[in-house]
Amino acid sequence: MALRHLMVASCAALTLSGCSIAAVDYGKVRHADYVADPRCTAQPGAAIDGEALPYFFATSRLPDCRTAEIELLHHRGDQMRYGRFNAPRDVTVGKKKRLLAPIAFQTSADWWRALQAETDRKQGRVLLYVHGYRENFSTTSKDAAQIARMTGFDGPIIEYSWPSQGKLLSYVVDETNMYHDVRNFRDFLKSLAEQGWVKEIVVVSHSLGARLVIPAIAYVDRTSSSADSSNISNIILASPDIDRETFERDIEEEVLSARRVANDRRITVYTSRADKALAASRAIHGYPRLGSPYCFNPFEAADLKAKGLPERCYPAARAGLTVIDTTDVSRGSTGHSNFLRSAVACRDFIDVVANKRTRAERTATPWTHVFGLLPDPTVPKDGDDAICHRTPEVDEPQ
Repeated sequence: MALRHLMVASCAALTLSGCSIAAVDYGKVRHADYVADPRCTAQPGAAIDGEALPYFFATSRLPDCRTAEIELLHHRGDQMRYGRFNAPRDVTVGKKKRLLAPIAFQTSADWWRALQAETDRKQGRVLLYVHGYRENFSTTSKDAAQIARMTGFDGPIIEYSWPSQGKLLSYVVDETNMYHDVRNFRDFLKSLAEQGWVKEIVVVSHSLGARLVIPAIAYVDRTSSSADSSNISNIILASPDIDRETFERDIEEEVLSARRVANDRRITVYTSRADKALAASRAIHGYPRLGSPYCFNPFEAADLKAKGLPERCYPAARAGLTVIDTTDVSRGSTGHSNFLRSAVACRDFIDVVANKRTRAERTATPWTHVFGLLPDPTVPKDGDDAICHRTPEVDEPQ
């Protein structure tokens, strides 16, 4: 798997080598035919079973309503759509078994009313999950449901799903669709932040999702009153595939400005030197990613080595920023989803979602804003899934 991820970087950088990279195409079905069935058009006041479909979604994916099971595709949709979903399960489509998440659409007005009712019934907190590269709606809904189970979050879970292709060699297509979706996501986040009944928004992004989240928060900060965006308070970036220097520059003006931090905003970054997916991304882009403490400056690396320190480089310290290095507790073939796969990282993530600022399990480093995680000898070798509340039968990016 690690070798295949590195192939992505090699193919992107050496297109003349004859290496094949998957490209998206229109497909053999008119996009209008996918949505012709009335089930693809939400009806005002349609009844939704909240127990069967407990989670909320907003998506720019194109749906396919031609069969009994509605599916959200990898194509860009013609509009934003809203609805409810649950974790994926095996269903039969035609003669094949598929793993699909059950969903139902709602009108925008009905969706916002249902979200308000659920938020009011809880503590005024919502959790917004934004996925990354190589995902389909089944994998992202599985992750969102796992986050809900694992954290026991007392409020509605919202998944924002953009048209990732769900394919290994479609990284560049995913980047293109992610950037195309910037306006959709920032407008959605602004609408969410401006709801008076939303007291706190916990934003969780994975991988490429960080490149949607950080600019969108900056946009909301610029275009809303200070009170409107102060509820975006707890921002968690897991394995963020964003340029480290770009991140440092872009959070300075608004996202982690002094007034935002004074209003209790903070960012937690989960990083790992063992993250092979981000090593491939660095090879493609030429610069280190925030989610990997790679030392781009060889002289800085040499200085660290001379001091007997690990050759790991992190974003500069600033108020409101905490970095958690999961290198030593990395899991999976690529180490790219430790916050969902490693027991030690999962426990830390659970506490961060719950607004805990410190943990005895974190180890100090020479940098005051950086903490390490070490293996827990009390966790059995096969104990990660139980602690992280995973359902490992779902095929997922590693």
